[in-house]
Amino acid sequence: MLSRFVSGSLRNLEREYSCTVRLLDDTEYTCTIQRDAKGQYLFDLICHHLNLLEKDYFGIRYVDPDKQRHWLEFTKSVAKQMKSQPPFTLCLRVKFYPPDPAALKEEITRYLVFLQIKRDLYHGRLLCKTSDAAMLAAHILQAEIGDYDPGKHPEGYSSKFQFFPKHSERLERRIAEIHKTVLIHFVCLLFFSKKKMFLCHFVH
Repeated sequence: MLSRFVSGSLRNLEREYSCTVRLLDDTEYTCTIQRDAKGQYLFDLICHHLNLLEKDYFGIRYVDPDKQRHWLEFTKSVAKQMKSQPPFTLCLRVKFYPPDPAALKEEITRYLVFLQIKRDLYHGRLLCKTSDAAMLAAHILQAEIGDYDPGKHPEGYSSKFQFFPKHSERLERRIAEIHKTVLIHFVCLLFFSKKKMFLCHFVH
């Protein structure tokens, strides 16, 4: 009787895999999926966990043993796509940027897109003019610390934030200048007003 129970438990374990999905805020979501579970099932689990309704902009990415990045296909088995041994590690990422960010309805969607843009800017994956990069960084600064306050933000305060892989002191000063003047009392809706919508068009 005991041997049959142990044997059955082992078979169940072989039919289940542990998955860890790294989210855009650098937290992790861990779950167990069946061996034949498709990508759509895992994606739906994550969206339910985040209460994410506007799903079309997002996808799950993974890195294969050759260090190549791929998007998980939702119609195929997770295990067959991974080409590695469990437990599996994947990432939730923005797959398509919204053509009209102002049309996003959910706060969680705007927040996740904001985190993706912030991440892409930091890793040098955004292509834009220096002036637009400064404006984008200033909006991120506004989202992080709010309005400029001379009592809280001494000279060089923006240097504490790493917006780009590398940047000049001149660009750093320009970011602070925009934050101090243009964005004062600006209610930051993750810079997705129609006026600032163009900033997302530089994402490749």
